[in-house]
Amino acid sequence: MRVESKMWKRTGIQSAQRGFTLIEVMVVIVILGVLAAMVVPAVMGQNDKARAGVTNVALSTTGGALDMFKLDNGRYPTMQEGLDALVHKPANVKAWPSTGYVKGGEIPKDGWDHDLQYVVPGTNGKPYDLYSWGADGKDGGEGVDADIYYTKQ
Repeated sequence: MRVESKMWKRTGIQSAQRGFTLIEVMVVIVILGVLAAMVVPAVMGQNDKARAGVTNVALSTTGGALDMFKLDNGRYPTMQEGLDALVHKPANVKAWPSTGYVKGGEIPKDGWDHDLQYVVPGTNGKPYDLYSWGADGKDGGEGVDADIYYTKQ
């Protein structure tokens, strides 16, 4: 009798083991797909916001450097001198810091790795305009392609 009871126990253990069905696997895949469809667009939108944030920091840094140039020299760089005047000493300036006006020796670029735009004189009576052309690198645009202007705080 002992032999029979061992066989019965062994068969009971074997029948308790089972794998996932195709339906269960499909349900999990569908759930993961729905989650990915909701999360990916939200994460992708953050990339553009981060680039705009980097651009605003670059504009503020450069605007501050332009203001320091004016404090030292009584004027902003001319159109001919451009933003390069913050890195390389132009002729006929009164004062020049040994390291220039921008840390690292390079004018910051916008979040899309485009050069910042500098126009003298600026619009609406401002001494200059400092801006980025946005994601497309062209004048004008909407959304992420819109121009981002520096405004003094």
